[in-house]
Amino acid sequence: MGFLNKLFGNSPKEEETMTNPKLKIGIILGSTRQGRVSPQVGEWVKGIADQRGDADYEIVDIADFNLPFLGTTDGTEPGIAAWNQKLASLDGFVFVVQEYNHSITGALKNALDFAREAWNDKAAGIVSYGSTGGARAAEHLRGILGELKVADVRTHPTLSLFTDFENGSVFKPADLHQTNMKAMLDEVIAWSGALKTIR
Repeated sequence: MGFLNKLFGNSPKEEETMTNPKLKIGIILGSTRQGRVSPQVGEWVKGIADQRGDADYEIVDIADFNLPFLGTTDGTEPGIAAWNQKLASLDGFVFVVQEYNHSITGALKNALDFAREAWNDKAAGIVSYGSTGGARAAEHLRGILGELKVADVRTHPTLSLFTDFENGSVFKPADLHQTNMKAMLDEVIAWSGALKTIR
């Protein structure tokens, strides 16, 4: 095959694959507490995303990195470097955000603060949940993302603890959320591809 490629060149499909590799999108779980439901939501997001075939999607769980609290460390913990390396390898993000006291979790804020350049010039979508769909947490997150030079897209699926979770613990989303999810992913892919050209 190598000889034939040298002789005849690559096919247009192969050329496209080499020059335009698939985008890599991280689905970031924003909670680390015991009994959290964010893994269920993350798997739902990934299931919808994987059907598209337009990017490589992976779940990125903050809990896996054992990040210390910012300001209580000299920065040498291996999880800090691994967190930054993971973020740097991604072209865009979907944040799974839960509302705590009208804002995001401390774990997510801490993780956001443990990186800088790895966030820059990338796009993000937000999927939130809470008693009011997590809307207030999402609005707080948008302000932080702006400072980190992350372009957050407009479409924002909001999930209710009352109607999309059975007994507050088993995720059973209403069908109507699929439309918003697909629209949000369309925007994340378009913006992630555009912003990749300036990095």
